[in-house]
Amino acid sequence: GTAWWHKKDLKKYMAYLEEVQQRDHRKLGRELNLFSLHADYGAGLVFWHQKLGYVRRQLEQWWWDLHHQREYWPVYTPHVASETVFEQSGHLENYADMIWAPMDVDGRPHRVKPMNCPGHVTIFNSTRHSYRDLPVRMAELGSVYRYEPSGTLHGMLRVRGFTQDDAHIFCTPEQLADEIVDVLKLVHLILSTFGYSYTAYLATRPEKYLGTNEVWEHAIEALVAAANRQELKLEDDPGGGVFYGPKIDFKIKDALGREWQGPTVQVDFNLPERFDLQYNDADNELKRPVMVHRAIFGSLERFVGGLIEHFAAWFPLWLCPTPVAVLPITDDQLDSANELRTKLMERGFNVELSHDGPLRKRVRDSEVNKIPYMAVIGEREAESGQISLRIHGVKQQVTLTIDEFIALLEDKRSSKSLTYTIDAE
Repeated sequence: GTAWWHKKDLKKYMAYLEEVQQRDHRKLGRELNLFSLHADYGAGLVFWHQKLGYVRRQLEQWWWDLHHQREYWPVYTPHVASETVFEQSGHLENYADMIWAPMDVDGRPHRVKPMNCPGHVTIFNSTRHSYRDLPVRMAELGSVYRYEPSGTLHGMLRVRGFTQDDAHIFCTPEQLADEIVDVLKLVHLILSTFGYSYTAYLATRPEKYLGTNEVWEHAIEALVAAANRQELKLEDDPGGGVFYGPKIDFKIKDALGREWQGPTVQVDFNLPERFDLQYNDADNELKRPVMVHRAIFGSLERFVGGLIEHFAAWFPLWLCPTPVAVLPITDDQLDSANELRTKLMERGFNVELSHDGPLRKRVRDSEVNKIPYMAVIGEREAESGQISLRIHGVKQQVTLTIDEFIALLEDKRSSKSLTYTIDAE
């Protein structure tokens, strides 16, 4: 049991538990028709419904834009590979219990991929490289499959099929620190956009590992040097690294103060050795590149499940599936309501036009459906080309012209604001 010195502390804790329950992504997923899981289709496999599909699409487009700006190139790799690929990479030896069972293809065992890195290594190895070509940065939103015991599956947070925002950087040892610094900057940009604070952990050599102690020390030194340049404090996680190299793991803190698994940045001197990766250096000698693995969302399923709970499904406007409800008071204002809806849709905003039933019920339904802006149009508003705007979390209604309302929405979207309120307030 749990004991409390003061009733107020118990009351505070009970309120916290109630808030956790209300924000549960599984509960909100059912109520808002965001996603579903179907045991008869396959345990731990997520179906993204229309509204959450929109959220994911916005996230993916932003992610690609950020990576294009940083000179990552998109790649796409097969979902299935010969078992020999994962033997060579060391994944079969070290993670056999999480890789799905083999399937026979022309008498050879194949596996659905549990990670994307061997595919990116294969692309790098398909052509010769000069030191002038490096760094090579590849990015993929790649779907992978890992076995999780049925008792550990949990909504979108612990699944068997998921999409990783995977990227790999192939660089010279001299370029390594700069590349890690750039990754750390991107991690901060993405996490801060959602209002997440975070703690970074330096995860070092585990009991089962590949490579020499010297190689591991070199990798750890590069991570620490990059973190120091960013003034990023690293907590210790002894033995928490992966078998092929050390890493920096980020734990993010949500609106309720809970920690979630976040981005990871890993230095790998071992896969380049196992797959015989090479580049021609300035001295005309063949040398090994260094490989950096990094995922910032991690699993899109887990990240978005966490966002649902972080925002209680009140997504920032740029992610919000339906940011506006247009509510004509009577059918006499229906033409004005349709005209506003058309203008907003033309500017890329999804709009729900609701005109059946009492206004109070329609306002309540819009709140239940997590629609942050309600544009009410009565006779006066229709005649003047204005709206009476209700904003989630704001008691006072405000009257705006159509142009002012559109400007508000476009500003909230372009700035990726975390609030719905009008800044002048």
